[in-house]
Amino acid sequence: MPTMTPKNRISLDMIDKKILTELDKNCRIPSTKLAKIVRKSRQTVDYRIDQLVKKGIITSFNASFNPHKIGYKIYKIYLKLRNIPLKKKKLLNELRTSKNVYWLGEFSGKWDIIFGIFAKSDYEFYEVKNHIIAQFNSIIVEEEGGTLLDVKQYPKMYFTNQIVPPTMFAGEISTNELDALDNTILEKVINNGRIPITDLAKSVQSTPTIALHRLKKLEKEGIIIQYRIGIDLNKLGLELYKSIIKLDRYTKEDERKLLAYLSQLPNIHYYIRNLWQIEPELVVNNYQEYYTIIEDLKKEFPQVIKTIDSLLMISDEWTPGFKNMLTQK
Repeated sequence: MPTMTPKNRISLDMIDKKILTELDKNCRIPSTKLAKIVRKSRQTVDYRIDQLVKKGIITSFNASFNPHKIGYKIYKIYLKLRNIPLKKKKLLNELRTSKNVYWLGEFSGKWDIIFGIFAKSDYEFYEVKNHIIAQFNSIIVEEEGGTLLDVKQYPKMYFTNQIVPPTMFAGEISTNELDALDNTILEKVINNGRIPITDLAKSVQSTPTIALHRLKKLEKEGIIIQYRIGIDLNKLGLELYKSIIKLDRYTKEDERKLLAYLSQLPNIHYYIRNLWQIEPELVVNNYQEYYTIIEDLKKEFPQVIKTIDSLLMISDEWTPGFKNMLTQK
């Protein structure tokens, strides 16, 4: 996905930025409440949201869903590929249609593709991983794997520079039981986080009271952790970088200080902990801004950080694996 030239960049005023920030904290927020926050009329807020959608800046309204709360673990695969476009296209199609791949990203840097797999056990992951790798071994130059511990997902603070605490994703595995109605409701709000309760109830053939009760139960159990929006950063002239950081020393105090430092950056998008590394993701205007942030980080933690691999994220997509996970329940 090419970087847009400044003349093609869509500019936002502070009202639009505040609306986007609040929607990313909770895209189910009523327009009347959002209007009070941004100090505009409800009609103005609804119009602006509609325009942000029509311009392609808001790409989706989603429920952020935690597979760890229904017994699944999340694993990650990193691939460096030979430059064979046709085979790469086939690999991407395989991942996009896989029943076990839940997330997929294309990158420029050390790794070309990183994707996430959900599985109930290490053995299940082993089988899925081997199936994919065996099919496309001819174009894989290097591969690496990891197990996700947890993720801190931050609201889009880069719009307003207002520092807000993150929301936790993944974490300890638990086995909450979902019935068919729970699964159907979850599937609906994952794909349309702003759907009104009356429409949700109708689409799942239930009543608004029952639909609302089930939704609140899913939130209380931590299965639904947040209602967020997707943003096309390219339209705004912004870039997303993933920093893969190998650590030299990492005491509890080092971890606390590093997390506190990163959490005060309005650019922070995600803070991902794997078993052997951490992966902050940063939204910036350009590489120079990203470079400055990383150099400052290395100066602040010279005894903690061993190496940093920087990747420019070209594409970032959720796949049908989430839907399949629910149909298997």
